[in-house]
Amino acid sequence: MSSSNSGAPDGSSSFLLGVEDGVARLVLNRPSVLNALSSELIASLCSTLEVLAADDSVRVLILTGAGRAFCVGADLRDPMMAVDLPAQQRGARFLATADNSIHALARRLHHFGKPVVAAVNGPAVGGGAALAFGAHIAVAARSAYFQQPFSAQLGLVPDMGASWYLMRRAGPARAMALTLLGERLDAETAAQWGLIWQCVDDDALQETVGSIARRLAASAPRAMKALPHVMWRALVQDLDAQLDLERDTQAELVQTEDFIEAVTAFKEKRPPRFTGR
Repeated sequence: MSSSNSGAPDGSSSFLLGVEDGVARLVLNRPSVLNALSSELIASLCSTLEVLAADDSVRVLILTGAGRAFCVGADLRDPMMAVDLPAQQRGARFLATADNSIHALARRLHHFGKPVVAAVNGPAVGGGAALAFGAHIAVAARSAYFQQPFSAQLGLVPDMGASWYLMRRAGPARAMALTLLGERLDAETAAQWGLIWQCVDDDALQETVGSIARRLAASAPRAMKALPHVMWRALVQDLDAQLDLERDTQAELVQTEDFIEAVTAFKEKRPPRFTGR
């Protein structure tokens, strides 16, 4: 695995990146602060996601954390939090930076255009939970947990899209209680609620995620890009509009070489070899 330096104070790499057989593996690498997101790390992650999205050789992204945590959200000691500024200046600073930092990262992940798989190896708190929820498929170690401490402990509200994902996946009753109380949600319950795909034993996490990523990497790239958009639109439009979207998307995909390859492979009783064309 190659490393990428995003400006860690000690000169070390605050995230690691490796690409093998179409699978990019991005590891948040600030274990001493439980992989908290600094402004430098957020900027580097945004630029890295942009590069990976444009690289046709990358078909899947795995996102995970080093050490005992996945990510505990924003680093409260980082200058982006502006805790030393007067009240109005703190608000102005957040308004000026949010769209280019934490929310830019949330948007980059949501619009990545390729399957994103989160390997939640430990606590996923605040914005860290939002990163996990933003993945198309999230698998958590049994020892992991999710928490939204904003209102209960910080006097804030969820951000990085956490409210959006929680309301849609957990439902209003659970989402409201989880955010108002700020309680920890264990990985097994998160899977039962539909917030994540699966909870597995800690020692099975990486192999489980690796297997999922390999399956996705072997799938048709254009269909993998189109599918999340089709699925999310189903939550906000009526059946007639959804049928129109399915029709239009399918009409584009049946024109691809990958579709013909799939039909040919089916007839020849072999796995298809998708190229993205």
